[in-house]
Amino acid sequence: DLATGAPVGVEALARWHRPGVGFVPPMEFISVAEGSSLIFELTRWMLYEACERASLWRRRDPACDLRIAVNLSGRHLIEGDLIADLVEALSVSGADPHMLELELTESTLIEDSIDLTGTLNRLRAMGVRIAIDDFGTGYSNLGYLKRFEVGRLKIDQSFVRRLKHDPQDEAIVGAIIQMASGLRLTTIAEGVEDEATLQ
Repeated sequence: DLATGAPVGVEALARWHRPGVGFVPPMEFISVAEGSSLIFELTRWMLYEACERASLWRRRDPACDLRIAVNLSGRHLIEGDLIADLVEALSVSGADPHMLELELTESTLIEDSIDLTGTLNRLRAMGVRIAIDDFGTGYSNLGYLKRFEVGRLKIDQSFVRRLKHDPQDEAIVGAIIQMASGLRLTTIAEGVEDEATLQ
């Protein structure tokens, strides 16, 4: 939080250290999983692990309200049974759904289907927060911000990391923040790794 400096949340990220190979970048194994049914199992596992962690934090500190964000596969949202998978993860872990945030990419929102709208409405009714990940790198249809009632925008790190050196990136980030503020959305900047960028 820029005002207080206190942490307000974390992001759960899938990482693979393959025996005999070493670190496999997410860009490689996530795309393979997306192209097969493995993405459903991976997303279920990520949801379960995130809920378990949120539950553990709350048990250790009943006042804990850190949120934990999970990247959601577009396929799982549209083709899978996300609601049932999430209900199971929440019930098994005992996690507070208000501590969970699901991140969608702009390309996922392009589906713009009745099923998608209904699923997002049900998630919000459960108390789960919705965020748009990597904002500014996809189609940036601003109508989606209103239609899907997202709560947060994550500004892609490709803009944030060059803030100190590129006036155009500074203008883009400033415009996104100003627009989000006008829409009463929270913004999250990805890739802030030094004091100058923080300022």
